Amino acid sequence: MIVGIIPARYASTRFPGKPLADILGKSMIQRVYEQAGKSKLLEKIVVATDDERIYHHIKDSGGNVVMTKVDHPSGTDRCLEALDQLKESFEYVINIQGDEPLISPQQIDELAGILNDDSIELATQMIKVNDPELLFNYSEVKIVVNENMEAMYFSRQPIPYLKDVPENIWHLHHTYYRHAGMYAYRTDILEKITGLPVSTLEKAESLEQLRWLEYGFKIKCIVTEFESLCVDSPEDIEAIVNRLKKE
Repeated sequence: MIVGIIPARYASTRFPGKPLADILGKSMIQRVYEQAGKSKLLEKIVVATDDERIYHHIKDSGGNVVMTKVDHPSGTDRCLEALDQLKESFEYVINIQGDEPLISPQQIDELAGILNDDSIELATQMIKVNDPELLFNYSEVKIVVNENMEAMYFSRQPIPYLKDVPENIWHLHHTYYRHAGMYAYRTDILEKITGLPVSTLEKAESLEQLRWLEYGFKIKCIVTEFESLCVDSPEDIEAIVNRLKKE
């Protein structure tokens, strides 16, 4: 059994109250919840929030929601507290980003679909990079995988470095991947990784998944072609609205 958990914090440096931002008459968090609800492989969906406004908004709309602590350092930690509150038995948790209102249910099911093998500790998705601008964008996290499609490293830098090849055509000489946001955790592994101390690699790149790798956990990676628009600032809402108006 798989549960989808949507962490939703009210506080945000660039966009306070982001989960409740209106998008053509619906809040962003409601749109994420509804999209996740179309998944065929999730047994349950729940919002994990630290704010009463978000809590009551989801509750009043008939959704599942739990209140969690304010001071969680990451969505991963918030997922564990939410899972503990559910008092139900699940084999895996999928952490669904609360700021991607156009998330495709098919993308969620792509990730959920590989979780029929309980040897998978952690899993995530990645997208092939076909644009040198994206490759050298340090906000885009790149992934190096081994032959078993397990992550070897995540970096804001494009790796590997291609010697004697101009940077603007690196993507034509090597298959590069960038990270897509969702994570799946086996529930016993979720408890273990949230108890780990912050690692040196995590500090260096500001990427929590490097902590998991540094402590020896395996992250299965699958390729997706779904592109989901992420809302980081109020200006990003316009792109979402434009996409919805075209549908």
